Amino acid sequence: MSLPLSGLRVVAVEQYGAGPFATQHLADLGADVIKIENAKDGGDVGRAVGPHYFGPGDSHFYEAFNRNKRSLTLDLKTQEGREILQHLVARSDALFDNLRGDLPVKLGLDYASLAAANPALVCVHLSAYGRTGSRQAWPGYDYLMQAEAGYLSLTGEPDGPPARFGLSIIDLMTGTTAAMALLAGVLEARRAGRGRDLDVSLFDVALHNLAYVATWYLNGGHTTRREPRSSHPSLTPSELYRTRDGWIFLMCNKEKFWGVLAEVLGRPEWISDPELCNYKARLANRNRVRRELDDVLMTEDTATWMTRFAGKVPASPVYDVAQALENPFVAEQDRVLDFLHPEHGPIRGVASPVRIDEALPTRAAPRMGEHTETILRDLGYDDTRIAWLREKAVVQ
Repeated sequence: MSLPLSGLRVVAVEQYGAGPFATQHLADLGADVIKIENAKDGGDVGRAVGPHYFGPGDSHFYEAFNRNKRSLTLDLKTQEGREILQHLVARSDALFDNLRGDLPVKLGLDYASLAAANPALVCVHLSAYGRTGSRQAWPGYDYLMQAEAGYLSLTGEPDGPPARFGLSIIDLMTGTTAAMALLAGVLEARRAGRGRDLDVSLFDVALHNLAYVATWYLNGGHTTRREPRSSHPSLTPSELYRTRDGWIFLMCNKEKFWGVLAEVLGRPEWISDPELCNYKARLANRNRVRRELDDVLMTEDTATWMTRFAGKVPASPVYDVAQALENPFVAEQDRVLDFLHPEHGPIRGVASPVRIDEALPTRAAPRMGEHTETILRDLGYDDTRIAWLREKAVVQ
């Protein structure tokens, strides 16, 4: 297949979630991602993250982040392991790691350490707090970033305790940002013939994601707080409303949708009502908007309203994870695919969000060291040398 990233090779010293999520974006689009795992440490720690497993060392968590990659076992703490890495990066476009901020230099994974092997190599480092500053050696995780960057103060009901996102959203966003950074670095390297270090941290991405909320505070001193029913802080209706059998989320984030909503609900008088006729009026009378909409929407169930709103009013049912994945629209758009595993058969997973006009690869995550021998042979190592490396536990 000729895929968007065919011909791109990335050596990934990665584990757990954010890092593997970054390189999975690339692997899905055709990049050759070579995942470095130290067999002495059990490989990627994500292999052991439960509670759900396909088999020993093959958790559902690991499979969610590592499809379409190759696995090379390699002990980078040995001289021989570092030599193999040098040979590998000489034939690669990028070195990616998601280690603690102080470790890339110590392990020789930065540009200064690898440029002699490949001057055009791009080195992307994903860490908790970055590779500079007072926290470079600190461990850090998604939920901590959500807490310190203000997310918990924005999530949940005003009278409830602080609440995190239900997903590890900072890990996922940082992984996606790191993938973008890597591609930007490779684009520059192919133009200029020289690589560089690029850094992405969980903390920086968490802070960057504050976006307009940050701008409101930095330029106007406004501290955004939690709103009832997950309301948008400045637009209404843009929140949860009750139906006869549950909840529906409406977002009339363009003025025209208010008029359409009023007509569909049989309340055309709302269009000219001075308390409801525009953004400013509705925001000042948000409690009335909520009360009026609840009264009407509670006369029917969510599915009925979705049928009436479809394509006219921006609306969504409130689903749990099972309902979200079993949504007929997901099936219609082939958003859940089978990724083929040599031992377990098809493993179901969510497709890449990037669509092209041909099928993307659907290989399940690699077994630890599955491609070690193939990769070493491609680098010119013969049977004798490979056997010696295995005997010395440099590879497995």
